Amino acid sequence: MDVSVEIEVAGADRHPPRFWLRPTSYWFPAHLPVSAWVTHGPFAAWLVDVLRPRSIVELGTHYGYSCFAFAEAAKRLGLSTTISALDSWEGDDHAGHYGHEVYDYVREVAGADYPDSVRLLRGWFAESRHLFEDASVDLLHIDGRHGYEDALGDYTQWRSTVRDGGVILFHDIAERENGFGVWRLWEELAQPGRSFAFEHGHGLGVLAVGDIGQEPLRALFEADETTAAVIRADFERLGQAVARQTWLETVPDDAERAWAQVRRRAVHEDELQAQIDALKASTSWRITAPLRWVGRRRPRRG
Repeated sequence: MDVSVEIEVAGADRHPPRFWLRPTSYWFPAHLPVSAWVTHGPFAAWLVDVLRPRSIVELGTHYGYSCFAFAEAAKRLGLSTTISALDSWEGDDHAGHYGHEVYDYVREVAGADYPDSVRLLRGWFAESRHLFEDASVDLLHIDGRHGYEDALGDYTQWRSTVRDGGVILFHDIAERENGFGVWRLWEELAQPGRSFAFEHGHGLGVLAVGDIGQEPLRALFEADETTAAVIRADFERLGQAVARQTWLETVPDDAERAWAQVRRRAVHEDELQAQIDALKASTSWRITAPLRWVGRRRPRRG
C-alpha cells in the first residue's frame, strides 16, 4: 500500500489526512534574497497560518528572507502581526562581515511592502530585550550567532518572552562543523511530543512552549516516525521549488541574455549543445555558480 494512503487511514480518527498540506503550504514568499533559510519558506507560511501569531521576534535577520516570509504570509492572511527583526547588520564569522548595503536593502523592502508589520531593531540582541515583556511573543525565531554558547545565551535570555502556547524556531540544527553548535542545544531541548525537526535547509527545529492549542501543531509534534518522514519529504520538496524560483530570479542579467542568445541561435541539436558548452565555459557561468547551488550549504543567516 502507498505510504500516504497508510497515513491517511491510520490517522483518520484523529487528524485530517496530510494536515500539513494547507493552501498556505504552497505559497511562495514575495521576496527571495539568497539565504540559507530559503527552503523553509513553505513551512513559514504554514506555521503563520496555523499559529496566527500577533507578535514574532526574529534574532538574526541578515537579508531578511525569513522575516519577509513571515510578513508576507501574515499580510496575505489578513493578520495584524508585528514582526520584530533584530540584527547588528554587521555580520559574523559564519555569515561573513558586510557593509551597510544589507541593512539598506532590508529597510527598503520593509518600508515599501510591510511598513505596518515589520520593525527593524539594529544592535545587539541584549540591547532590545527590555522592549519585550514576558509572555508577549507568539513565535521566536533564533538564528543569530551559531556557536553553542551563543545560541544558549539567546535562548536563555529570550525564552521568557514566549507565551504559553507559543513556538520557538532554531535554525542550523543540522550543521555540526565549522563551529556550529545549535545542534547541541537542540538535542538538549527537544522532547518527544513537544518538538519537530526538519533536516533540509541546514535543519530547522520547532519547539513547543507550554500547552499548544492548535490541533495541527499538536499533530505535528505528535507525528509518528512514518508520518514525520512524509512531512519532512513534503516540505523539502516544496522548499526546493522555492529554491529553484530563487535561482531564476537572481541569475544576473548577462547570463539571462546569454541563455536567450542560445535559444535564438541554436537551430539544430548539435549547435544547441555547442552553444551550451560555450556558455558553461564562459565567465558569466562561472561567477553565477553559487546562485545555481542556492540550496547547498551557505554560511548565511535568515
